[in-house]
Amino acid sequence: MVRHPGAIGSRPGKLKLAVWKFASCDGCQLSLLDCEDELLQLADNIDIAYFMEASSHAEPGPYDLSLVEGSITTSADAERIREVRKQSRVMVAIGACATAGGIQALRNFSDVEEFISAVYAHPEYIATLKTSTPASAHVTVDFELQGCPINKRQLLEVISAFLHRRAPQVPAHSVCIECKLRGNVCVWVAHGTPCMGPVTQAGCGAICPSYHRGCYGCYGPKENSNTTSLCHWWEQELGVEKVTVVENLRNFNAAAPVFDAASREWESRDEQE
Repeated sequence: MVRHPGAIGSRPGKLKLAVWKFASCDGCQLSLLDCEDELLQLADNIDIAYFMEASSHAEPGPYDLSLVEGSITTSADAERIREVRKQSRVMVAIGACATAGGIQALRNFSDVEEFISAVYAHPEYIATLKTSTPASAHVTVDFELQGCPINKRQLLEVISAFLHRRAPQVPAHSVCIECKLRGNVCVWVAHGTPCMGPVTQAGCGAICPSYHRGCYGCYGPKENSNTTSLCHWWEQELGVEKVTVVENLRNFNAAAPVFDAASREWESRDEQE
């Protein structure tokens, strides 16, 4: 999703890049570090001013481009993301945590206080919000790059796009297209394997179906995802139990609006029956 394409680059000289971490596993930041040679090529145009995963050196803002990894899970996070937004001309949320709350958004469907009391010996020392939410729930985000973790080639495209003041060209089609491009036999059609591919955005290269496993939805919902049809076919044609349908929708992108609404609908059907 692009809100303000072309907003970067309002000052002469090198552009200042900042990378911020919130509640996450650091996998998306590691995807950036994995770019290696490509980052060296960008060095003529970009000054990595703040990136604690890579260096303890930190330059003060404002920043031309901020990459945000991680979900907002504490009141301190909520305050900090607002400060980051104030310092950033362009903000890009990267990864499932920053765009959809991440796997930690499973708390959104249960009682977080119960979790805390079960896990921690002294729950009174734990300060957290009842929900895990994406950055966009708190501030304006200029672009969201989905994935768990993100595709480093897509990340480079996003950085390049904002450098050149154009909209990022990130594929919006489903994982099913990637399967076709790789010549994969459909695991759903051929083996009756439940697969999230039809409603999941491309980006992973169809890794799981390439090894005869169903897609887990790591890249979140594609545009116009028809989760109603997917759930119907899983239950009616594949004989998948409703609890399994809900579990698959509540994975890495559990709080993505499309998956969230679908999982709540199917869970309520269980309660009604």
